[in-house]
Amino acid sequence: MKTQQIQVNDITTLSAKLAAISDASQYNLLLVFGAPKLLKAQILFAQLQEACPTAIIVGCSTAGEITSSGIADDTLVVTLSRFDKVTFSVATTDLKNMDDSENVGRSLGASLHDKNPSAVIIFGQGVNINGSALIDGLRAELGHGVAITGGLAGDGTRFQETLVVTPQGVSSTAVVAVGLSGSALRFNHGSFGGWEPFGTLRKVTRAAGNVLFELDGTPALDIYKKYLGDYAKDLPASGLLFPFEMLNEARNTTGVIRTILAVDESNGSLTLAGDIDPNGFLRLMHASSDRLVAGAEVAANAAKEMTTHPEGGIGLLVSCVGRKLVMGDRIDEEIEAVGNVFGSQTVLTGFYSYGEISPFAPGAECRLHNQTMTVTWINESP
Repeated sequence: MKTQQIQVNDITTLSAKLAAISDASQYNLLLVFGAPKLLKAQILFAQLQEACPTAIIVGCSTAGEITSSGIADDTLVVTLSRFDKVTFSVATTDLKNMDDSENVGRSLGASLHDKNPSAVIIFGQGVNINGSALIDGLRAELGHGVAITGGLAGDGTRFQETLVVTPQGVSSTAVVAVGLSGSALRFNHGSFGGWEPFGTLRKVTRAAGNVLFELDGTPALDIYKKYLGDYAKDLPASGLLFPFEMLNEARNTTGVIRTILAVDESNGSLTLAGDIDPNGFLRLMHASSDRLVAGAEVAANAAKEMTTHPEGGIGLLVSCVGRKLVMGDRIDEEIEAVGNVFGSQTVLTGFYSYGEISPFAPGAECRLHNQTMTVTWINESP
């Protein structure tokens, strides 16, 4: 396996950087993450195809780009990889509306099923999607033995329009899934948060899918605004600082965190990134920078411990934009923590997202996470 990475903040310089890679045409997977304004450039996709005509090109817009050097904003990061023993399959479809999320997952899973992937990486739009329903549909077609990781696209803190890069081009409605197959594939994952619950436990008294209408019989938005105080005027972006912890009907924590995508003043509801247990409980959470850095290190170690030789390869990092807002100037520390676990031979790439997709642990089912750092390590055996 061979990997190279380029980063630009001016799309007109991309062609020259690609041309400087003498064997670019031999790379078969390109992961592309960048600011929405750069992904919209008309010349972008044609340049990538010209340089790497046989490569599968996938990725998405971000709320910050991740590289081995740290974190950047308003740039474009292209990670080129050449796998010699791993084969790829890809499926793409459009998501018409949030209610179509599970059907889209099923469509992608059905397209990949006959290729027998042992792992799947998925990228979806971030603002008009039910991420947990998407995963449920994908898993229903692929079964529980296929590891699924990836994330939902970002748009800074604007929550307006996200973009997905597919082999057909760049789209604001697409969802793309890449299947990885072959006995040489090494595909490990880890996920951890670092947030702490606070405040009163609230009973979900009315919810539908990923829309939360009432807590303890009161409009959810009213309760949420009361907790946020001055932060309420900046919703939905300020909601990234105060996600919900999900608990089941017995008041036991599920390990799942949900963040807010939108608010509806007319009916007092909150739209979350994934499904809500209609019989469960919710509690607000907050975090410190130290705990978030420690969480990133835990996620990296979980991925590393799944293999006996975790050197080289790609470290695909998907972290929530809420973590970025909390950590501020210290945000590079969580990337450094992951880099220290895997060492300099592993090329780090990824993005700050509106939702992270990964199993909790080896053998566990894939889930949609919010406010977590997820780490996927990809390589192939010699």
